[in-house]
Amino acid sequence: MPAPAASTGGKKILYYRNPMGLPDTSPVPKQDSMGMDYIPVYEGEDQPDDSGTVKISPERIQRLGVRTEIVERRPLTRPVRATGTVQFDERRQAIVALLFEGWIETLVASATGDPVKRGEPLATIYSPALLLAEQDYVLARRSTSAVAGLEVTALQRLRVMRVPEAEIERLRRGGEPRITLTLPAPIDGVVIEKPAIQGMRITTGEPLFKLVDLSAVWVVADVPETEVADIRVGQMAAITTTAYGDSGFTGTVNYIYPSVARETRTVRVRIEIANPEERLKADMLASVAIATGDSAPQLAVPESAVIDDGTRRVVLIDKGDGRFEPRTVTIGRKAGAYYPVLEGVSDGERVVVSATFLIDSESNLRAALKTFTPPEAQ
Repeated sequence: MPAPAASTGGKKILYYRNPMGLPDTSPVPKQDSMGMDYIPVYEGEDQPDDSGTVKISPERIQRLGVRTEIVERRPLTRPVRATGTVQFDERRQAIVALLFEGWIETLVASATGDPVKRGEPLATIYSPALLLAEQDYVLARRSTSAVAGLEVTALQRLRVMRVPEAEIERLRRGGEPRITLTLPAPIDGVVIEKPAIQGMRITTGEPLFKLVDLSAVWVVADVPETEVADIRVGQMAAITTTAYGDSGFTGTVNYIYPSVARETRTVRVRIEIANPEERLKADMLASVAIATGDSAPQLAVPESAVIDDGTRRVVLIDKGDGRFEPRTVTIGRKAGAYYPVLEGVSDGERVVVSATFLIDSESNLRAALKTFTPPEAQ
């Protein structure tokens, strides 16, 4: 077999390697199937020692465009992106109904959208049934008979009818029974439904008003099933809407629903958002980015430093003086542009993050790693 060229510029040529990084070598100059010249490998460069470390000349390091980065601890967060809709907070809603019959004499909150404050009047109710119940209570309090529990029974009747405590207290202080009752708002909020109409007859349990407090709302996001393992209650979320463009909102994940939608393979995640100016409206579309990961610093390497051939992950450690050591690592889920490293490297080591001969594809990865093994015996 012909021997390789003796020397070029004072350095002995050991063999020629494939220009595309493939594992074949040649003892003599040749071209590949595409007409590209094989690259000479000189004595003293690209030679692995017993530990697997490869030494590369400074000229070739510069030619390859090798860059390195220090392995260090850093917070690793990764946004999980999803779409969702704005919804009313179910815990901030109230239905106003009566547990006795009557008629609406006057409407104070007369239109959908009217703002109300807790305790403010919604309507005035005319009710003979209420008058009878109040008369029974007043008579029971004034009675000198020995009938035990008469007052207690009359009081319980008023409370079963859901007569406001303020009205009961008025009677207790000596007020006279009345045939009308002012119906107060149970919460601060806005009227979103108003079946009540002035003069209408009211039956027991019939809804008159539906109120909602808009000071906080929910965004319910549809998170892909593959991402839900990273979602935790308490994580922060950034929300944007088409209505307000880049003017974003911040919320907190407060519930992860217990089922997966069969059609979309998504899990609903509920985010609570303060809405003091009531800018967010129900059923608005929203884009959501939930900050997942661990804010506590973790040992991490850049994404570009990790070579993945499908069965193992390798990084190249810069040992100094042109020496590089391939090392298998165990990594976690990528967060942004970094991988957390569970095993394989130490804090302060340098890893290669950029080299023109490392291509992020499975087909070229094995060939790239072959450059760190000795050539076949010629």
